[in-house]
Amino acid sequence: MNTVGKTILGLAAILASAAPARADPVRGETLFAACAACHQTGQTSSRTGPSLRGIIGRPAGSLDDFRYSRAMSQSGIVWSEDNISQFIQHPQGFLRGTRMAFSGIRSEQDRSDIIDYLKSISR
Repeated sequence: MNTVGKTILGLAAILASAAPARADPVRGETLFAACAACHQTGQTSSRTGPSLRGIIGRPAGSLDDFRYSRAMSQSGIVWSEDNISQFIQHPQGFLRGTRMAFSGIRSEQDRSDIIDYLKSISR
């Protein structure tokens, strides 16, 4: 194999090792315990935060049975996997004025697993 081929294989190996592992909804369910202190996954929630069932694709601040902050209600956000990840990484940094008092989940893999869990219960 020539030098260019070795370089390409080396770069491919580096990129493959840097890529996050595939999301795991079973692990995400376990990690959801950090969220479950305030959120439920049923049709409604009796906790501090709204139900997260069906969150992906839902406009922020749109559930009738929950009183949202003005920032959330007026944000215009529609929850996608990407903005959920950004939000749970640093809620106040993503949406200043949100009432979500949570320091965030730094691990990209943990956030991906939680989001995959939320997707699995919303089908």
